[in-house]
Amino acid sequence: MGVANRLDLTLRLVQGSDRVSVSELSHRLGVSEMTVRRDLDALERQGLVRRVHGGAVATRPREEDAGFSAREPWQTATKDRLGAAVAGLVEPGSRVLLDAGTTTVHVAEHLAARAPLTVAVLSLQAALTLADRPGIDLLVVGGRSRPGERSLVGPLALRTLESLAFDCFVMSIGGVHAEHGWSEFSLDDAAVKQAGLARTTRTIAVADATKLGVRAFSRVAPLDAVDRFVTDRAAEDATTHPSGPATLDALRDAGVDSLLV
Repeated sequence: MGVANRLDLTLRLVQGSDRVSVSELSHRLGVSEMTVRRDLDALERQGLVRRVHGGAVATRPREEDAGFSAREPWQTATKDRLGAAVAGLVEPGSRVLLDAGTTTVHVAEHLAARAPLTVAVLSLQAALTLADRPGIDLLVVGGRSRPGERSLVGPLALRTLESLAFDCFVMSIGGVHAEHGWSEFSLDDAAVKQAGLARTTRTIAVADATKLGVRAFSRVAPLDAVDRFVTDRAAEDATTHPSGPATLDALRDAGVDSLLV
């Protein structure tokens, strides 16, 4: 396991517990306690954890309660892998609707290699990433920028989507649950995703493994509304993600092809 991926997993383990010990992290990660202490020191310097006697506690709120700027540095290595994998599934010449979110910004960074593409974005950050890229015909979907999130929502965004049609919708998601399906923490974001689902031929959902088993506030769609789901391999590990394997099984039963990277 590379350093960046180990830091990502260490952070998840700390955030998933009220307090986690160095010895427990050493056992779960398969590394020495000295390595764990060094990683915790690095995370503490970033303000993501606080060292306590024998272990660490999280200092940031849960991801769904944090704005884009707070979440952007989290699990960067994992999200970049996901972004590259999703971009690789997009056919050159496609008309793509790209959702908002920290992970889809990484998708945007890799889409330039799939040009020529027409890409409509629901994110101010993705728009900045794709602006002036050769071979990318960029369309910024109108709407209200949701404070703290930089996602474009509201009646204007919905009306714009109703007038367009896409070959592929790359959808980020707040939670995917075996029974509740795909869901979001914001009613506005959920409404935009529902509009995107209605206007596309194919949908690729993308999220890191922390989203599996999560039932967010607003239901977006049942599991079978999505064609493919891209997540990281940690989703298979019941130790770090207790709901992961069961959620992947439910997706398979619903006919959703999951790609773990």
